[in-house]
Amino acid sequence: MGAAGGGRRVEHDTMGEVVVPAGARWGAQTQRAVQNFPISGLRVDAGLLRALARIKGAAAEVNARLGVVDPSVAAAVAGVTTEVVEGRWDEQFPVDVFQTGSGTSSNMNMNEVLASLAAERLGRPVHPNDEVNASQSSNDVVPSAIRLAAATALATDLVPALGHLSGALRAKSAELAGVVKAGRTHLMDATPVTLGQELGGYARALDLGVERLAGALPRLCELPLGGTAVGTGLNAPQGFAAEVIARLAQQVELPLTEAHDHFEAQGAQDVLVECSGLLRVVAVSLTKAANDLRWMASGPRTGLAEIRLPDLQPGSSIMPGKVNPVVPEAVCQVAAQVVGNDAAVAFAGAAGNFELNVMLPVMARNLLESIRLLASVSRIFADSCVVGITADEVRCRAYAESSPAVVTALAPALGYERAAAVVKEAAATGRSVREVVLGAGLLEQGALEAALDVEALTRGGVPGDGDG
Repeated sequence: MGAAGGGRRVEHDTMGEVVVPAGARWGAQTQRAVQNFPISGLRVDAGLLRALARIKGAAAEVNARLGVVDPSVAAAVAGVTTEVVEGRWDEQFPVDVFQTGSGTSSNMNMNEVLASLAAERLGRPVHPNDEVNASQSSNDVVPSAIRLAAATALATDLVPALGHLSGALRAKSAELAGVVKAGRTHLMDATPVTLGQELGGYARALDLGVERLAGALPRLCELPLGGTAVGTGLNAPQGFAAEVIARLAQQVELPLTEAHDHFEAQGAQDVLVECSGLLRVVAVSLTKAANDLRWMASGPRTGLAEIRLPDLQPGSSIMPGKVNPVVPEAVCQVAAQVVGNDAAVAFAGAAGNFELNVMLPVMARNLLESIRLLASVSRIFADSCVVGITADEVRCRAYAESSPAVVTALAPALGYERAAAVVKEAAATGRSVREVVLGAGLLEQGALEAALDVEALTRGGVPGDGDG
């Protein structure tokens, strides 16, 4: 540390002296970044900082074993990384998200904070570059930290949250399996379905989203650590990366591996683009479910009013008694943000030039935010909305039975054109399909009732042919 005075102290780096707040654990390079990038006020995601700290701690221990760093220094660095991972020093990471594209500012912020904390414990200086950053480069450490943070968040937050929501939908699907309702295509009447079938479809979509994410996880868990500056591994001892990654894998219980090709893993960030795209798919699935529930709950007098969602809060500052589907609306807003984040990640992913992508911080910010938002809103969707859904079974069945689309079941007996004529006459006269068919003598009543059994129609097949 430099000389202190007046609530400030003087630090130096290779570019000269810098004035730093006296109580700050960071040093000159962090302070330059704070001064250079007063852009958004958004700090680097906490998950990324914790992943970066984990890497530094494991690297210190391996560097000590390989004789690169003094064991006492390594032990001190590894010790303080535990405190950073626990969130005890979050205020010491002030660098804006929008910074140098490699994330060097955040890497040096971490190096300087760990060096400062370790020096306090040792009672002697610790060098942020020569000791904390030994055998590493921002160019391999930062993308490794992004992948580690994203994989951890997927495994511990999003996948369990999606499973929780899918489970809630499946439970509600079983509860409402017998509720027959009108199907709809193009927002127009279609042949009957059950409410359980619809809810089960939403659950399956989420299950597929989890499967897609699980399929990408091994690629996300390939860490470019050990490639150092450009992928060649210059200044990284033989076996350094493999041992660090093995230690990390044990800590976080993820299938972490060293990148198969360091030039691909550092020059391109396609796996981040892939994962962001899969999050977009999940967002689309959630939007479908949320919007369908909003439609089914619309009313209570002039909408569909097939289901009722839990009343959570007053819905209008001027219309007394109005209640809105606030949770599905929040779900749709999160989905919109995730789609926007994905566009930013894709654009940034195309910014790889030669041996490095220079939009790493913004890719990390958007990817990790999408994971966090989807995980949070999925649990809220399940607990504050789905579990409390109730159905108006009488209304649902009335819609199904009065829908002209039930004539589809008569098409095998009447033919398409005659069935279409029945629908037109029913619409023109206000009579039901049953009344038109019986009035024209097109089918006997017994055969007609068997064909128009709306519950049987939800099971497919040809009505009345013994399929139940």
